[in-house]
Amino acid sequence: MLGPRGGWQALRRCVSLPRAQREVRLRVREALGAREPAGEVKVQGWVRSVRSQKEVLFLHINDGSSLENLQVVADPSLENRDLTFGSAVEVQGKLVKSPHRMQNMELKAETIRVVGPCDTWSFPLKTKERHPLEYVRQFPHLRCRNNTLGSLLRIRSEATAAIHSFFQDNGYVHIHTPIITSNDCEGAGELFQIETSNEAREPAEKTHFFNVPAFLTVSGQLHLEVMAGAFTHVFTFGPTFRAENSQSCRHLAEFYMVEAELSFTESLEDIMQVMEDLFKTVTSTVFSKCPHDVELFHKYIAPAQKDRLEKTLKNKFVIISYNEAVEILKQASQTFTFKPEWGCDLQTEHEKYLVKHCGEVPVFVINYPYDLKPFYMRDNEDGPQHTVAAVDLLVPGIGELCGGSLREERLPFLESRLQRLGLTDAYQWYLDLRKFGSVPHGGFGMGFERYLQYILGVENIKDVIPFPRFSHSCLL
Repeated sequence: MLGPRGGWQALRRCVSLPRAQREVRLRVREALGAREPAGEVKVQGWVRSVRSQKEVLFLHINDGSSLENLQVVADPSLENRDLTFGSAVEVQGKLVKSPHRMQNMELKAETIRVVGPCDTWSFPLKTKERHPLEYVRQFPHLRCRNNTLGSLLRIRSEATAAIHSFFQDNGYVHIHTPIITSNDCEGAGELFQIETSNEAREPAEKTHFFNVPAFLTVSGQLHLEVMAGAFTHVFTFGPTFRAENSQSCRHLAEFYMVEAELSFTESLEDIMQVMEDLFKTVTSTVFSKCPHDVELFHKYIAPAQKDRLEKTLKNKFVIISYNEAVEILKQASQTFTFKPEWGCDLQTEHEKYLVKHCGEVPVFVINYPYDLKPFYMRDNEDGPQHTVAAVDLLVPGIGELCGGSLREERLPFLESRLQRLGLTDAYQWYLDLRKFGSVPHGGFGMGFERYLQYILGVENIKDVIPFPRFSHSCLL
């Protein structure tokens, strides 16, 4: 695929070639970004609008590479009945300067071929209508053709690339952790168990396909810890699954998780710095690479979100302890559904209040009660209120975005806790990691869809995934 610069270099190289070989295919984004007119180009895409006048035919076409459409100007004789909103077309002609201020270039068509017609009467998306997200959610197989979802998918793509670039630029090794696993990363969430169709039909005295129960992963953390024994910095970015029976706007059964582990790390500050740097770097990159797509959300979906994010990117994140958080909540004039007490987990209403109390900037809450957290978190050996070196990152309007901790690298501490929980046999391999070259280490995870939900100001997390699950009984 030719980039904007590569397309024009190819055009210049083709000057002396026969006519049939001079044609260059351009994406809409490349055509819109061209600095000079060019002849013999081809653009393919879908029609977004058709306007026929006595002396001229106007089309707007889009191929998904840009929020903006490319205007096509043609002779009315090129119009045919299949040239409608939603139809797929191939246009050949000359790229010329547009007389309109809103668009740099337009395509003067010589031929228009309808590749795939579209029945506009039955097509659920209508031209010149701004369909609400609730409406397009009904059509998971078609909603990517909507402007809002198109912008969302381009933003997802750039954010994904930015996350990989951040870690690779900082010396991390990318690890593909398993999707099917026998461990449950204790405390991470409810599990989806995997069975073959034969196992489901014959429950009596069944044997497991893998000889042990197998589950869809809820986290790649424990596998990353294995790799952190050979590589000092590792990360993974892949699908995770939680069998939480919740239809709220905050939960998904399947989502993507960014997770990282750092060896030779002895302080939560190191972990928090990576979390903050990741957030700010990726967000700045997305804003730079997708300005028009982001603007669509900040103009029509969440008008106040742009100012909030600018404040977030300019300010240092706040750090408070769990003890301080509980005291702030106890002194609040607001009445909570869940009464804040030391030893209880923070609820979403608590998290949102803490962010508001701290000035509507992201807040790190550190050092949670020992009994609240999983076995792998490092014991702070404090008292009388026993805590572990855990951290959650809370953001405005959402609550928890990231969670992490120092990992318990001391063998006696880990053995003692696993024994109390009755998990020693199941995690013998995990104990082995502490016997052979164990080092202080820690890590964190960030839900990718929740990150997108925050930066775009989308209310329902199901609107930031490519395919909504169980939408009107439709599971693609």
